[in-house]
Amino acid sequence: MGRKIAIVEDEEAIRENYAVAFRRQGYDVLTYQDRPRALEAFEERLPDLAIVDVGLGDEVEGGFDLCRQLRGISTSLPIIFLTARDNDLDTISGLRLGADDYLSKTVSLPHLLARVAALLRRVDALKWPRDAVQILERGNLELDLDRMSATWRDTALQLTVTEYWILHALARFPGHVKTRDQLMQEANVVVDDSTITSHIKRVRKKFQAIDADFDCIDTVYAMGYRWTCAQP
Repeated sequence: MGRKIAIVEDEEAIRENYAVAFRRQGYDVLTYQDRPRALEAFEERLPDLAIVDVGLGDEVEGGFDLCRQLRGISTSLPIIFLTARDNDLDTISGLRLGADDYLSKTVSLPHLLARVAALLRRVDALKWPRDAVQILERGNLELDLDRMSATWRDTALQLTVTEYWILHALARFPGHVKTRDQLMQEANVVVDDSTITSHIKRVRKKFQAIDADFDCIDTVYAMGYRWTCAQP
């Protein structure tokens, strides 16, 4: 049985077109036409990855609501928005809600398939052999590479897959500046600069919710970002 991909899309023709494309790649595809039916199924069992439209039937922002509800169930489930609403405000809103990616429906099927495969590879990369080095410690930060968990001052950080890999890329080499392109490469995503910026802002806010004085992620003007806290 292949990986389970859930597609939440209210237009039947579009929904089935994507479903056929993913089934041809060996995925086990589940389809839903609205938020309530999708949520009911997800509460029973989560897929390996969810692709969600923003507008779902009569719910203009049903996809946003579903993303919020999904993040209440799982912080690590890969979520991709695939929508005709591709303006900057909606993109930022989707990422702030915890989506890993935000794509326009104008994207080609090969590109969509590649983005899904990249997200799933990042999930697989977390399942390293047990004899590998599993804990990365940087001062008050601890990253468990096996469980994809992060703690700051012994308090859990609830990170998405994309946020986790961006944080890992920064903390792995404290003091080294990572450009946005490098963060995209290490997180296995291909997005614009503003999307990386949105992810960084979300990560900072999650730290600051635990520690109001957190300031370990520096913005280096015209270059990128760096992790600055190596010691407690």
